Amino acid sequence: MFRFEHPEFLYLLILIPVLAFTSLIIGKRRKKALERFGNPELLNPLMPSASSTRPVIKFYLMLLALIAIIFTLAGPQFGTKLETVKRKGIEIIIALDVSNSMNAQDIEPSRLDRAKRAIYQLVEKLQNDKIGLVVFAGQAYTQLPITTDYPSARMFISTINTGIVTTQGTAIGTAINKCAGSFSAQEDVNRAIIVITDGENHEDDAIGAAKAAAEKGIKVYTVGMGLPKGAPIPIPGGGKNNFMKDREGNVVISKLNEAMMVDIANAGEGEFIAANNIRKGMNDLVDHLSKLEKTEMEAKIYTDYKSQFQFIAILALLFLLIEFIVLERKNKYLSKINLFEEEDKK
Repeated sequence: MFRFEHPEFLYLLILIPVLAFTSLIIGKRRKKALERFGNPELLNPLMPSASSTRPVIKFYLMLLALIAIIFTLAGPQFGTKLETVKRKGIEIIIALDVSNSMNAQDIEPSRLDRAKRAIYQLVEKLQNDKIGLVVFAGQAYTQLPITTDYPSARMFISTINTGIVTTQGTAIGTAINKCAGSFSAQEDVNRAIIVITDGENHEDDAIGAAKAAAEKGIKVYTVGMGLPKGAPIPIPGGGKNNFMKDREGNVVISKLNEAMMVDIANAGEGEFIAANNIRKGMNDLVDHLSKLEKTEMEAKIYTDYKSQFQFIAILALLFLLIEFIVLERKNKYLSKINLFEEEDKK
């Protein structure tokens, strides 16, 4: 298992494109300044040792060294031992709506983006609990099997978009059934399903599915994404003001179906959380989940992590050494060497 001991240092990688862009701008300004000074074809013979490529090579060698240094500071590690540990917690599976209506922007930046942020916040607050992820539109799919690997959960969340499920619709009942069948086989564990959706155009018996889950001891919570007043649905890649329209050519307004989501939560013996204030909503949801009794569960985790930064540090030193050896100006001795001298004389 691979991880970074100090992943916060990876944010420094944003410096790389900034420095590359800055170097590009400075290079163009230097070229324009030289053109104002005189004709480059006339100036080149006056500066025989000047090189236009060597400074660029040195700069990119420094960038490679900086990248290697950042990865070294982040502390790459590999887990060498898989152990089974026992922790007290609950099992949670999130059912996330990825239908096109989740692109609506009545909640900025969009319903789906706000939903992903909410899940991030929830994962940050979990301790020792198992989490899984199901995505759904017209169909439901398991995106992440139930696990205690929170970094993997965050990674899977970041990749989600409305194109991940090709069949459009809002099959909330199917999603709840999928979640109910995706928990571990361990008995006597408190379980919860969190359905995050706008409830638009639901097309199956979601209330019946929530009741069936509750009968199995699984609580169903719903988180409403959107506002009752609604918003148009942007067409992916269709431009800023290009929205979905009905057969009559009218712009479709997607509205939060709050009443239906309240009914699903009541049937599932859970709670409905409005997303108007997502931070408060997630705090309320965590409070509800914390009231569920924690049960001792088994989980497999990697231990004995060993640092492997040495190889990257050596690579950084190698780039710095090469950068130091490469001179900005041409070497007057090497420039006299002409491997094609005989051909030139002919």
